[in-house]
Amino acid sequence: QVQLVESGGGLVQAGGSLTLSCAASGNIFRINAMGWYRQAPGKQRELVADITRGGTTNYADSVKGRFTVSRDNAKNTVYLQMNALKPEDTAVYYCNADITTWGIVGQYNYWGQGTQVTVSS
Repeated sequence: QVQLVESGGGLVQAGGSLTLSCAASGNIFRINAMGWYRQAPGKQRELVADITRGGTTNYADSVKGRFTVSRDNAKNTVYLQMNALKPEDTAVYYCNADITTWGIVGQYNYWGQGTQVTVSS
C-alpha cells in the first residue's frame, strides 16, 4: 500500500508564507510526477503545481512567481513553498503522485488526505 501524508497547512495573514510537505511511503518502487492541487469551497479541484522526477516544473498562472514546487527523491517528498499568499489561495491543498509499486506493472495515481490553508485579509 502507498500513503501520501501532507503537513504544513494552517492560518496565515495575507502576504505571509507557508511551506507544505508531502511524504510518500509504502511499497514504492519509483515515484514519477508529483504535484499539488487545491480545492476551495464550491469550486472544482485545480492543479497548483507539479514536478517531474527530473525536476521540470509546471505552475498554474495564478501562482506563478509566488509558489515554488520542489522534491527530494531520496525522501520521496514533495514541497510547496507559498509566498505572498492571498485570501483567494484559501483552500484544501492535496498532494498527488504517480507511483509504481514493487510487483505491479505500470504506475497508479495517488492522493493525500489534504491540508487546509487559510489566508486572512
